[in-house]
Formats: sequence, structure tokens, C-alpha cells
Amino acid sequence: MASFQYEAVNRSGEVVSGRLEAEEQAGVVEKLRGMGLMPVEIKEVKQSSLFGQLKIASRVKLGDLSLFSRQMAAMLNSGIPLTRAVFTLSRQVTNPTLALALNEIGRNVESGISFSEALKGYPDIFSDLYINMVSAGETGGNLETTLNRLSHQLQKDKELSDNIKSALMYPVAVLAFAVVIMFAMLFFLVPIFVGFFPPDAILPLPTQIIINLSEVLQAYWYIVFPVLILIVLALRAYAKSEGGKRSLDRIKFRLPIFGQLIQKTVIASFARTFSTMMATGLPVIQSLDASGKATGNTMVIDATSVAGEKIQEGSSVAAPLEESGIFPPMVTHMVAVGEETGDIPDMMEKVAVFFEEEVATMTKGLTSLIEPLMLVVIGVLVGGMLIALYLPIFTVITEI
Repeated sequence: MASFQYEAVNRSGEVVSGRLEAEEQAGVVEKLRGMGLMPVEIKEVKQSSLFGQLKIASRVKLGDLSLFSRQMAAMLNSGIPLTRAVFTLSRQVTNPTLALALNEIGRNVESGISFSEALKGYPDIFSDLYINMVSAGETGGNLETTLNRLSHQLQKDKELSDNIKSALMYPVAVLAFAVVIMFAMLFFLVPIFVGFFPPDAILPLPTQIIINLSEVLQAYWYIVFPVLILIVLALRAYAKSEGGKRSLDRIKFRLPIFGQLIQKTVIASFARTFSTMMATGLPVIQSLDASGKATGNTMVIDATSVAGEKIQEGSSVAAPLEESGIFPPMVTHMVAVGEETGDIPDMMEKVAVFFEEEVATMTKGLTSLIEPLMLVVIGVLVGGMLIALYLPIFTVITEI
């Protein structure tokens, strides 16, 4: 979607300005007329590549959104008007991207757009879940409560994300270090050893493989490294495609060490979001759909989509979730209890707390398990290469 800067005249004859997101200029005109504004001038805002790079560098994080939501709720609860609260926070937030967005959102709200509609102009910052909940809060007249719930939701999402990152950071860093060491050995250490071997010597197979790799890397490094980079980029592009993402999500759940951690993280995120949206007063089908999308996992998204269709046909909420095979029995049983008691939000809150604690416990356990495991991996890689290089020397000594 493109971004358009506009100037328009409201019903009082005042000139107002702001920014809207739309596919084309006609879409901006339609939105402005729907708000009771008469367009005067509309210009497309084109971002330079440098601005785009700066925007990426200052991406809005979950912590930034959580803090903004909590501060916004506090200001509205104190009786401060919505527009003034948005403008005030646009000067207080430390993230420059969020500050610019809030300034434009404030101008759009001042022009007569609803708060949720103004948020839609920044899909990279405010998710569909966030916008839908704000819209429900505006409709129900409890925007402050909704923003407080959103702040709590985002904080919990951040904690889950931090737990996953802390569990993955160490093994990724160690493996990267091991790869750097292996390349350094192939470049600098192996050629030194090759000088010790007679030209007509019959070398063991492991030694010959290491020497061949070293010779290829030194002779064709300008081809090897670009090819490796292209392979990485191709894998990333495939992982972002629809089919690649589905395959990757299936693999994640089946990983020997991290599979359970990732699955519990996804279930915790689903339960927390489902509880928050149901407590806000959104319909169960819309809550299910948004909760599935909030996890980012295609398997959960498909399961909630099918569940929504079956609920429309008259099914209970728990039955299609159980049939999907994605959700643990505890989740579906708690949903069933929530349906019977009429308190699904409270049941889902308990499920979320349980799985969040499980994720925190597993993260601590994995950290203590992975450290010695990674040391063994490095020892095998580096030690194996050194043994392969020393094998000819050991053979000669044995023969003598």
C-alpha cells in the first residue's frame, strides 16, 4: 500500500491535513468523503531508500507498543482527550518510527477519523489483532480497558519471544563460531600441514577430503562464498513463501530438542490472545481467527480457520480444535469447560499462564543442557579436522 499526504476541508470550512494508506489515490478520496471531508490536495509520499533503511533500523518492538498502550490507557483514564493523548505520546516515545506514526495518527484523528481507522495506515507497526481490539474498545466505550489488556498481552508476547531468543542465541552463536574456525583452518592451517607430506604419499581418505576442500576454497573462494550467500538467501526466500513457511512450521514442531519449546510457546501465545479478545467482547469466530494469526504458525492458522467454519455450522468451539490434533488435550478440555460455564476468557487465561511457566522452565533447562552439548559439537568438528591432518604422521610413526 502507498502512503498519501492530504489536505481537505471539513464541514466547518477548516483546512485539515494528514496521511492515509491506500492502494491508489482514488481510495484516499473515498476514505476522506466517508469521513465527511472534501479533498483539496492529495500527494503520494515516496520514501527514499535511506529513509527505508532508517525505518528498518528503528523498527517498533513489542516493548515499545506495550509501553505506548499502557501510557495511552493511563492518559485516557485521567480524562485527557484522545487526540491530545496521541500528540503528547508522539513527543514522549523514544522510538523515532513510532513517534512519526503517532504524529500522523493524531492529525488523522483530529481530522475526524476514528482511532482504529487511523491505526490501519501503519500495518507494519499495528497488527490486525491490535486494530481489531482497539475498534472493539471504541465500539464498547471501554478503550482504556482494552488498551490495558493490549499492554499486558504485548508484554507477555515479549516475554515469550525473549525466552525463545535466549534458548536459541547460545547454540546459534556457538555454531557460527565453529564455522568461522573451520574456514580459518581450511585457509591457513591445512596448507601448512600439506607442506609436510611428500608429493607421492598415499594419504588416508579423511585427510585427502580435508586437503581437497582447502584447495578448492583457496582457489575458488570468490565463487564459493557468493554461492553460499545465494544458497542462504534462497533458503530465506523459500522460508518466507507460503509452501516454505508451512514446511518450516511442521519441522519446528518435530525438532528433537526445541520442538516442544516452540509448540508450547505457540499454544501460550494462542491462549493469551484468545483470552484477551474474548474478554474484550469480540465474537468467538473473530477471536479464534485473530488468535491463530497472532501465533504466526500456519498449522494453528489453518486449524482455527477450519474451527471457525465448523462453529458457523453449529459445532462447539472445543470439538474442531480437538479434531485438528494441533492443540494439547489440556487446551481443548479447558475450552470445553469454558463453554459450559460461559467463561472461556478465564479458562484461556489459566492455560496461557500454565504454558508460559512451562516455556520459562524449559528455557532454563535447555540452557544448562545445550552448553555442554555445544562444546562437544565444537570438539568433534575441530578435533575431527585435526585428527584427519595428523593421521598421515601417526601412520609414518607406526610404520617406523
